[in-house]
Amino acid sequence: MKTLKKASKVMQFPVPTSGRWMSALCLLTLLLIPTLTQAHDIPSRVTVYAFVKPEGNELTALLRVPMEAFGEIVFPLRGPGYLQFSEAEFELMDAARVYITESLHFYENGVELTDKELVTARVSLPSNRSFTSYETALENVLSPPLDDSVDLFWRQGVLDVLVTYPIQSEDSDFSVNPELGTLSDETTTVLRFLVPGGAERAFNYLGNPGVVELDPRWHQAALRFIAMGFDHILEGVDHLLFLFCLVIPLRSIRALIPVITSFTIAHSITLISSAFGMAPSVLWFPPLIETLIALSIVYMAFENIVGAKMEHRWMVTFGFGLVHGFGFSFLFSETLQFAGGHLFSSLLAFNIGVELGQILVLILVIPIINLAFKYLVEERIGCILLSALLAHSAWHWMLDRGGQLSQFQYQWPVFDAMFFAALMRWGMLLIVIVGVLWGMYELFRRLSLIESFSSYGLGQKLQAKN
Repeated sequence: MKTLKKASKVMQFPVPTSGRWMSALCLLTLLLIPTLTQAHDIPSRVTVYAFVKPEGNELTALLRVPMEAFGEIVFPLRGPGYLQFSEAEFELMDAARVYITESLHFYENGVELTDKELVTARVSLPSNRSFTSYETALENVLSPPLDDSVDLFWRQGVLDVLVTYPIQSEDSDFSVNPELGTLSDETTTVLRFLVPGGAERAFNYLGNPGVVELDPRWHQAALRFIAMGFDHILEGVDHLLFLFCLVIPLRSIRALIPVITSFTIAHSITLISSAFGMAPSVLWFPPLIETLIALSIVYMAFENIVGAKMEHRWMVTFGFGLVHGFGFSFLFSETLQFAGGHLFSSLLAFNIGVELGQILVLILVIPIINLAFKYLVEERIGCILLSALLAHSAWHWMLDRGGQLSQFQYQWPVFDAMFFAALMRWGMLLIVIVGVLWGMYELFRRLSLIESFSSYGLGQKLQAKN
């Protein structure tokens, strides 16, 4: 028995005091990991609604933000996680200040409005529809808070916030730099600016769009859309490849003028018509246009390879320019919200930006191709190789986009008044296209005759001198 007792004592290894503390610390860390993860959990998608209204000497901003975006604020809870409204005033104001008001930067005539007052913050149920208008939203945010008898999990609520800024005049130029993109992985903001004259400017943007003019003057909108058009043509790889196909066999400015002119006029026609609602609104139309844009690159590349007649190329370019114009319109329709009340001037500015981008591309590409054909490869072989490379890339795009297009279900349209009204608009558009095409044909024909007569006259003078 003594031997057994001694053996049992030997087998009992004492744990050092420091080891006990380490074990307890590890256990505490494991228990806290889920809590820490929840505290810093960022929602994948959040939508913020906002009204902004200048009136007299005050700018009022009403915002509604889902409370799931306030993951680092510890709200007073009861029961299984219901919000304790009567004790949450400090935390709600703190959340509004940290997450919302500090991320909104309003400007009056270019000067930031730093003096602001966070009037109130109120929790609303997710079923609350008060943000359909400015008046109902203001009435709701100023109403008494919800009672503690309401069972609402804090992550399911929405926080309505009222902020005011002193201003010099309601007729000033106002802009905003909303940095609410950190609320979630994908933050969408729907902002409505109420112009003092009674009009409303609606904005719908993703993330942080930078400084947004809430009611831009025509020159402000024009400059913004020139930059948009310029950036779009430089970022649109398919449009650039189409330009390359035009440039490869026609590398002189004189030969490119009819082709580039026809492309410009054609895409301007469909861009303008789309901006005024003449483009089809069916879901399969954008994939169809994207597929046809890829097809245009393939066709022009193969035309370069087989050696088509270049004097009639402007007609083919005109047809594909109509397709590319619809492609430009998809981006323009997304950015139309930044035009304010200057739709037509913004449309022209966007088109000017596109043309400036095309001119820049031509200025850079033509000398490079000329040098390559002069020192690296013979012209005809180089034209075939470059065109084949472009056709290869565009062919894969066409197959991928065509596969997406084939997934849509098509049905016959309903022959009602709306259908015949749309048919009349398309008929008018067709008349415009035919008229412009005929006018360009006559113009280029006469220019060709004048050039021929000039060449003939110059030849006669040279013969007479000899």
